[in-house]
Amino acid sequence: MTFKESIKKFIPYFLLDFYHYFLALVGAIIFWFPSRKLTVIGITGTSGKSTTVDFITRILEEPFDSAQGKAGNKVVSNSSIRFKIGENEKPNDKKMGMPGRFFMQKLLWLGVKEKCKYAVLEVTSEGIKQYRHKFINFDCAVFTNLSPEHIESHGSFEKYRKEKLKLFKATKYLHVINIDDGNAKYFLDIPAKKIVTFGLNKGDFNLKNTDFHLNILGNFNLYNALAAIAVVTLYGIYLEISKKALEKVRGIPGRMEIIQKEPFLVVVDYAHTPVQLEEVYKSLEGKNLICVLGSCGGGRDKWKRPVLGKIASQYCREVIITNEDPYDENPMQIIKEVASGIKHPKPNTQHLILDRKEAIKKAIAMAKPGNTVIITGKGSESWMCLEDSKKIPWDDREITKEELKSRRNY
Repeated sequence: MTFKESIKKFIPYFLLDFYHYFLALVGAIIFWFPSRKLTVIGITGTSGKSTTVDFITRILEEPFDSAQGKAGNKVVSNSSIRFKIGENEKPNDKKMGMPGRFFMQKLLWLGVKEKCKYAVLEVTSEGIKQYRHKFINFDCAVFTNLSPEHIESHGSFEKYRKEKLKLFKATKYLHVINIDDGNAKYFLDIPAKKIVTFGLNKGDFNLKNTDFHLNILGNFNLYNALAAIAVVTLYGIYLEISKKALEKVRGIPGRMEIIQKEPFLVVVDYAHTPVQLEEVYKSLEGKNLICVLGSCGGGRDKWKRPVLGKIASQYCREVIITNEDPYDENPMQIIKEVASGIKHPKPNTQHLILDRKEAIKKAIAMAKPGNTVIITGKGSESWMCLEDSKKIPWDDREITKEELKSRRNY
């Protein structure tokens, strides 16, 4: 049992609740409630949060008068990909999309110091549960989508959804909601000064009246783009500016990131839930997939392991199951639980490889022209988490590049 687990077991919940709330208040006081000097946009949901943060940030920063060289807005933002303050940014190496209360308040304070106008924040269910969103004055709340995730942590899907709803209850002004999602009704029921919706075929913002071309893979990114367009339009940004900014995007770190195009396609993506994984595979369907996957996070969401294996076996020609972030759990046991979901396995098409680097190496070695190698689960994460809180440096993208180089030089 870890130290954190011991705390949760022996300290009453209400005391932990008060502890997290108190830290949020202290953090806000120390940094003088910086969000009051910013227009804060919060994005929550299961998938697409980081990409939507990135899209909104890019549009807000886009020069809105190119002829006069007039600069766009300064933005401070956080996501599971990066932290950004104006022109300065650094990768998120904390393995959490919404870090602790002091960190978030300091980030906003630094944004104020750099004269940022907007803050665009990824808001996670774990962050909400621990009051990291408290004492941040959200002007706009955005809902991307919802599917089962962190169920063991929250207790049920309904409780997980309830945490997400708290962001909207705390945001009284603008609500932006994915109308195509089956859970949209719960978010629409929460009052706000203005509520707008988006979707592929319905909603206030949809593809029927929005003409733009994305240069990144994944149909699900259309939803992220529509969410971003809906948000910035509420702040007076013309559609032409959004179109210009979005069409400049050639890739987002660890999100359907193309590592190589020829002679075979190689893609790295963060997908680690069943819905995310299936959406990624659907986007690449028909491209003869060689798939490297695992199950992110030892000790959590064990229910999804066989589901991930089942999905991989349905879409992939070759399935390579490997290690991700086992923490204190036996990594080989996790791999076997993922493999247990494979129905009617074909001979020699499923591979269980403990060493993730070896798994990526095998996928690269097997690939031929016309194949697609898709490596999921970690995206742009810079660490792999092992037992006893040990972390080792890791980057799927760099390891993939190394293996591709070795194959070319062989």
